[in-house]
Amino acid sequence: MKEDITNELIGRNEYSVIGVMSGTSLDGLDLALVHFTRNSPITPWTFEIQQTETLTYPEKLQSQLKEAITFSEDMLNKLNETLGYYIGEAIRNFLQRSESQVDLIASHGHTVFHQPEKGVTLQIGSGQRIFDAVGIPVVSNFRQADVKAGGQGAPLVPIGDRDLFTEYDLALNLGGIANISFNKNGSRLAFDICPFNMALNEFADQKGLRYDSGGELASGGRVDTNLLQALNDVGYIHKPAPKSLGLEDYLQDWQPLLRNSSICLEDKMATYVEHAAIQIADVINNSSGHSVLVTGGGAYHDFFISRLKRFSRAYVVLPSQEIIEFKEALVFAYLGLLRLENKANCLASVTGADYDVCGGDIVGL
Repeated sequence: MKEDITNELIGRNEYSVIGVMSGTSLDGLDLALVHFTRNSPITPWTFEIQQTETLTYPEKLQSQLKEAITFSEDMLNKLNETLGYYIGEAIRNFLQRSESQVDLIASHGHTVFHQPEKGVTLQIGSGQRIFDAVGIPVVSNFRQADVKAGGQGAPLVPIGDRDLFTEYDLALNLGGIANISFNKNGSRLAFDICPFNMALNEFADQKGLRYDSGGELASGGRVDTNLLQALNDVGYIHKPAPKSLGLEDYLQDWQPLLRNSSICLEDKMATYVEHAAIQIADVINNSSGHSVLVTGGGAYHDFFISRLKRFSRAYVVLPSQEIIEFKEALVFAYLGLLRLENKANCLASVTGADYDVCGGDIVGL
C-alpha cells in the first residue's frame, strides 16, 4: 500500500497542498490550500491559492508556546503532541469547507529553539499527530537537515521567493522577524535582518492590544537618538550573512535595551520602527534591487512602510491581502511539494550549508 501511494503522488504535474505556518510573533496559525500546476516536469510551477484561514491560538496554548523556551524536555514533548493535535484538528475543520482533494500537508511548526551555531533548532507540532487527524501525508521538521549540513536552517522561504515571485527583485517578509531574499551574482541570498512584530507586538500588549493597528501608537511617538544608536549597534546587525535570528536573540540583545530605556512607550515604538526601517532599507539599498515585495503582518504597519519608503531607494510593492497574509504558508506548501519530489528545498547560498538539501520528515507515505 505504501508503494502504491508513493507512486501515485510522485511525478505529477498538478498537486493540491495545504501549507501551515506558525510564526514567531504567535499572532495565529495560517492555513493555505494551494493548487500547483506545471506544463511538464521541466517547466516552473505556477500556483493558485484556493482557500485560506488564520486561527487565533487558544489562550492556554498561546501561553504555553510563549513560554516553551523555558520548558523541560518532557514538557516540550507533550507540547509537541498538543500542538500537532491542534493543527490536525484545525486542518480537519478547514477541509470540511473545501471541495478539493488534498494530496499533501506541509507544516512549518512552531520554532522553540533556534541556535544554529550550536547545531540546534527545534520546531514543534507533531507531523504524526497531524496525519492521525486527517489521514493525508504530512511533511514537517524542515530545518533539521540543513542544520546537519552545517547551515543555519533558516530562512527557508527564499527558494519560494525565487521560483514563485520572479517579477520582484527582493522579497521582504515582516513577521515576528524581518527577513529578506534577493538574487546576487547568480545566487539567491537571504537572511534575517532584525526582530519585527516580536518587538512591536510586545509594546502593543502593554497597551492591552494585540498589535499597533497601522502603527498609530508608534506614529505618535518621538525617536530617541540614544536608544536608536544602541539598537543600531547590536552586534548581530553587523554580522555578515548567512545569519538568522530566534527568540533567544531578541530576548538577549534587543529586549534589554528597550526595557531599560526610561522613555515612554510611544517613543520606544517610534524608535524601534526607525531602527527597523533604517536597517531594512540599508540592506535593500546595498542589493541594487529596483522593486521589493513586502508581505507579512508588518505590511499593514502604515507608519513603518512610510519610514521604509523614506529610507529605501527601491520601489516598495504591497501585493494583495491574500499574498500579504499567506505567502509563508503558500511557500511552505511549495517546500512540501519539493520534498515530495526529492528536490532541494533549502539553498546553501542562503543558509551557509555545505550543499543544498531536501529537508523535511514525511509521515504517511
